[in-house]
Amino acid sequence: MRNCLFLLIAFLSLNVSAYAQPDVKGEWEGKLNAGAVSLRVVFHIEDAGNGTLSGKMDSPDQGVKGIKCAKVSLAGDSVYIEVNKMAGFAGKIVDATHLTGVWNQGGNALPLELEKGAKHTELNRPQTPKPPFDYKSEDVVYQNAAKTQDFGATITIPNGAGPFPAVLLITGSGLQNRDEEIMGHKPFAVIADFLTNRGYIVLRVDDRSKGQSTGDVKNATTADFAKDVNISFDYLKSRREVDTKKMGLLGHSEGGLIGPMLASERKDVDFIIMMAGPGGKVAELMVAQNDAVMESMGADKEDVKKYSPLYSQLLQISIKAKDKEEAIAEMTKAVDKWKAKNTAEVVANTSGIHDEASEKGFVADFANSSTSPWFKYFLGCDASPYLKKLSCKVLAINGSKDVQVVAGPNLAGIKASLAISKSKVYEVKELPGLNHLFQTCTKCSVAEYGDLEETISPLALQTMGDWLDKNVK
Repeated sequence: MRNCLFLLIAFLSLNVSAYAQPDVKGEWEGKLNAGAVSLRVVFHIEDAGNGTLSGKMDSPDQGVKGIKCAKVSLAGDSVYIEVNKMAGFAGKIVDATHLTGVWNQGGNALPLELEKGAKHTELNRPQTPKPPFDYKSEDVVYQNAAKTQDFGATITIPNGAGPFPAVLLITGSGLQNRDEEIMGHKPFAVIADFLTNRGYIVLRVDDRSKGQSTGDVKNATTADFAKDVNISFDYLKSRREVDTKKMGLLGHSEGGLIGPMLASERKDVDFIIMMAGPGGKVAELMVAQNDAVMESMGADKEDVKKYSPLYSQLLQISIKAKDKEEAIAEMTKAVDKWKAKNTAEVVANTSGIHDEASEKGFVADFANSSTSPWFKYFLGCDASPYLKKLSCKVLAINGSKDVQVVAGPNLAGIKASLAISKSKVYEVKELPGLNHLFQTCTKCSVAEYGDLEETISPLALQTMGDWLDKNVK
């Protein structure tokens, strides 16, 4: 889904006292444990002159480097690093090589220990393709018709005369670069390399506001991202190397929804591949996702069953509320009624609510995230009407261990819709032992994504390659 892993954090104020300042210049590294995910952060603090400090921040697991910090201040044994107006670290000096403090999110402080001089270990990602390539790879920038928006992309083209069948890759939720990079993995780079070596042109594109692409994201919805993909498809079609009768879309997660959206309207889309793309109402999918993620994190199954109706109700409130204030009021009523029906232990274990303050924080956080323009639109989406309108070839795959798009009901929904569509060639397949990123998983939790060395299973690559060879090439 399109929820970005990078944490936008409300900064903390510090009570500081003035005395001799210790040296905090250098590199500091720590790990944020934020529920389902664990992310490393690295701060680089330098002397800015005139007795002041400056800093930059990296998030290695997200491929983010060199974020300029707005302010670095030191008073006594207190350290404050303001990344921007919404994000910051506040801590104390333990000794010359250790800081202890908090990274605050929506009023919920996450503990963060920093160690000086710790060099973050480069993650082993053996599938990431490295040059020289046995094909042409070209970085390009193109624009929309009005010349108001740039799209940065990489197109990979097999050697030879062509023309070649072509695939446009569509990223999942959360603003992604062209490689759909997450926790050091670059799945779209791997897919592009695999398919281009098999004779397919592949275009992969930075999402708006990422990399070399521009465009408003604050108010953007899935419909806007679909328009971006439409522009990229037109660009791909304009390339002389492309066989315009054999062009298609490969979308992952939310991208697997955007693919059918476009293909249901465009007659020049010959095929689509849905990698864990929604097969029905997104709000229902989100409930199944929440249940599966909670259980993968060790939550008691019976407790999850008791929490699930509330979660579903809160999503519906998000869809219907005219603004955030109305959502908060209605959510508070729903939470109060749910609390009255469940024990304090169940309430605390599933929602983290244990008093009035924590309830306010829970409701505010839920309303803030679920009433954003993107999330509100996404919650209201239903893939079925688009799937039923398709006439192109379709491959839909899901990992059997996916906790974000649960395979069983999702694939059943896709199959039912395609059965009454005009698509004559389609295949719906569950791939055993694979998670949402199509990695071979062990724990099969979201947190495990970054721990696994495999970026994408050879089974998933082979399944897509063989299907394309049989039905497109």
